[in-house]
Amino acid sequence: MIVGIPVYNDVDLLDVAAPFEILKWMDPNIDIRLIAPKPGRITARKGGFTFEATHGFDDVPAVDVLWVPGGDPAALKRIMSGPDGAYLEFMKDRAGNAKWVCSVCEGALLLAKAGLLDGYECTTHWFFIPCLKQIGSPRVVEGFPRFVVDRNRLTGGGVSSGLDEALKLVELLTDYATAQGVQQNIQYYPCPPVASTITQIDTCQFTF
Repeated sequence: MIVGIPVYNDVDLLDVAAPFEILKWMDPNIDIRLIAPKPGRITARKGGFTFEATHGFDDVPAVDVLWVPGGDPAALKRIMSGPDGAYLEFMKDRAGNAKWVCSVCEGALLLAKAGLLDGYECTTHWFFIPCLKQIGSPRVVEGFPRFVVDRNRLTGGGVSSGLDEALKLVELLTDYATAQGVQQNIQYYPCPPVASTITQIDTCQFTF
């Protein structure tokens, strides 16, 4: 099984690291490929943390799972309407034969721009829900779900939602008991020391 994660400068680190970690606990031999136009160093959002894109677009002709991470709005704009448009073509092409097409956080905006969420129920980071509604014809789920499954589309909310979403992907790829085992191994029983609420945003704050 090949899991392809297209990465780019200013990507959200946890959007990449969460599925990588959780899927490796599911199966340490799973083939997870961090993909960019060409292999090389990637600097995550907020600066400083770097990692390697291990594969170029041409090195990965097909994937079983496509997982699209979110990132800084300026990086999204470069992909959606700027010089990095090859990412959209890569997503469109590889999604065609993928068993699962996933996004977390603002990665849903990239899927939507590629036309891969038209007619599908989906979600994204709460702040970018108004933006997602403006791109193509996705069926954005009201409220702030951690993840949404619609046929072979799996989309997640903001950043940390990728943990829940990746566990759901484990269940979808295997079974409930396997997902439980991963949860136990990584001791994922969240109990945050703070509590807050999300305020609905009605207007997209960015131009993509």
